Amino acid sequence: MGQLLDSFGRIHDYLRISVTDRCNLRCVYCMPAEGMEFQPHEDIMTYEEIAETVAALAPMGLRKIRLTGGEPLVRKDIHKLISMLSQIPGIEDIAMTTNGIFLTSKAWLLKEAGLTRVNISLDSMRQDRFSAITRGGDVRKVLEGIQAADEAGLHPIKLNVVLMKGANEDEIKDFISLTLERPIHVRFIEYMPIGSASDTWRSTYLPLTAVTDLCREAGWDIESADLPKGNGPSENKRIVGAKGTFGLIHPVSEHFCDNCNRLRLTADGYIKACLYWSDELHVRPAAAAGDREAIRSKFMKALGGKPKNHEMALALERKEQSRTPTSRRMSQIGG
Repeated sequence: MGQLLDSFGRIHDYLRISVTDRCNLRCVYCMPAEGMEFQPHEDIMTYEEIAETVAALAPMGLRKIRLTGGEPLVRKDIHKLISMLSQIPGIEDIAMTTNGIFLTSKAWLLKEAGLTRVNISLDSMRQDRFSAITRGGDVRKVLEGIQAADEAGLHPIKLNVVLMKGANEDEIKDFISLTLERPIHVRFIEYMPIGSASDTWRSTYLPLTAVTDLCREAGWDIESADLPKGNGPSENKRIVGAKGTFGLIHPVSEHFCDNCNRLRLTADGYIKACLYWSDELHVRPAAAAGDREAIRSKFMKALGGKPKNHEMALALERKEQSRTPTSRRMSQIGG
């Protein structure tokens, strides 16, 4: 049985699984304020279908799973899926990206089911801004969720911060300060031209040189940092002497496609070999039938068509791109 290898020699051992396109927040870069049409429940993959897909790929070298959404914690009994995945031979790491709102009540249950770690989205620590960015969210619940994840041992805890010009760039120092005394890993992410953000992102986009420039202005000495558990695209750094780290994820200004090791599975059962492009293959029928050979064939076909890079920078430069960008919103992709 072969490896999950694409035509450029990249080995894929990481699958991001969207378990729902629904969310309890409406972040400005992810969903429109209103009018969002969610998929009917019968169109969403069952836990058994998801587990069957992972079981088919594990013998081909799949080792790491990330559960995403929408917001994965709005899916009923998500701990049952985690338990199913944790029992599949070869799966070594099950992580989750969440907005953290429900972590206070669920962190221990998730840990006991087999979740290893969490990434928590937090674009502002100021209630008025957080409410504006998420269209109504309560930042106190997220901060309580971070504490609950820490107490449950869901380590390392990574905070995902999407930098947005005119919205939160003046909080960069506040976020980095979190890493000085606590083993928190803050990851600054460039705003991407996907879905509902594709028409407005140029006015909001901020290159991550702003982060390192601010560190120098503050007189902080920066050093390269060992990568916390996980193998994402973050360029990791540390303020000398700090207990935590901060990372830079710059898909637009400095794409990391050469080292891409990830595949995506949408909530309705489509394989996306690349986050940005519209190319998709429907694998749910094979998963529902329990046909593992068909599942593997679908994934290998998707990998065979995976491009060398996503060309997001060309969108910034208003240049023609080689393929059609996805029309799905970020919440539908599991971004």
